[in-house]
Amino acid sequence: MPGIAIVTGASRGIGAAVANAAARSGYGVVVNYSLDAEGADAVVEDIHAQGGRALAVQADVSQPADVGRLFDAAAAWGPLTAVINNAAITGNRIGTLAEVPAETVQRVMDVNVAGMIFMCQEAVRRLSTDHGGPGGSIINISSTATKAGSPGTWVHYAASKGAVDVLTVGLAAEVAKQGIRVNAVAPGSTNTGLHAAAGMPDRVERLNPTIPMGRGAEPEEVAAAVMWLMSGEAGYITGAVLPVSGGR
Repeated sequence: MPGIAIVTGASRGIGAAVANAAARSGYGVVVNYSLDAEGADAVVEDIHAQGGRALAVQADVSQPADVGRLFDAAAAWGPLTAVINNAAITGNRIGTLAEVPAETVQRVMDVNVAGMIFMCQEAVRRLSTDHGGPGGSIINISSTATKAGSPGTWVHYAASKGAVDVLTVGLAAEVAKQGIRVNAVAPGSTNTGLHAAAGMPDRVERLNPTIPMGRGAEPEEVAAAVMWLMSGEAGYITGAVLPVSGGR
């Protein structure tokens, strides 16, 4: 058996797709959520219906104590071998950087940057062979927003994802001899509820003409990239940031 995988922000969208894909690959999946208990429970029920193993655990990744509790719950359930850091927010407000309230910027950085760092720190403590762990894989979810910077919409969010890329590259080199591979997947425009929540339900469709493949990604296509990077087929890959963007 592959062991236990933690998927943060797994109550919907890409996180839910990754949780389902991991379960189909034989992982026991810890479905993390911050606020959406109903969504997380639905993901767990879907996995159970397919004969998989899943457990919903509430934790705010921006809070170190919550992160520790999340990992403790996973460890009590079985041997941890994979951590997928998907939890992220945009703050939902659309506009120029000058218009973004300070509290929104702070919260986005707390979740997207500090939260991912806290998750990576704890993952290394649990997985590293230097700490008596079994080794494993860390996958961080970035974004191709780092390329253009998302002007006029979410510059602050794009900046937070730029930090994710740097974190991935640096940590990968740091723990490469400790049995841990660290990679990132950078989705482009993806058909999730993120855009509707921000008041732009047609945003993916409007961006389609700018994408060489002519369409946005489905969450399952992003999940497939995550699962490949976690697999033995990618055993010599670490420090990579893999775009899943239709060529954009």
